[in-house]
Amino acid sequence: MKKLLIALLILVPFVCRADTGVKAEDYTITVHVQSSRLSKGTQRVKALVDGKKLTLEAAPPSIVSVFVFRVGDYKARIVKDDTPRPYDYMRTYEFLLPDGKTRKFWVVGESE
Repeated sequence: MKKLLIALLILVPFVCRADTGVKAEDYTITVHVQSSRLSKGTQRVKALVDGKKLTLEAAPPSIVSVFVFRVGDYKARIVKDDTPRPYDYMRTYEFLLPDGKTRKFWVVGESE
């Protein structure tokens, strides 16, 4: 019984550890959020990504929609990139937030 208790005490921290599946090394793009605002309950940010000025919009569900997103630098990755024609595209970025959570934003505008 004592051996079982010792084995459990050793294994519990490894079993209970939350694994979000998020690997920071997968987020290789730096996004600089320059401004942020709420528009009808949706987060909308203007950001600089690889020299392009983009307007990004967060997915609208949940309580996220009542907060303004902070400006600053975030690591991101592309989770969807659809280019049906050379002049059209649809792209979704996933931001890695400081607490290890992620949030998806899709491109809704581009400017020079």
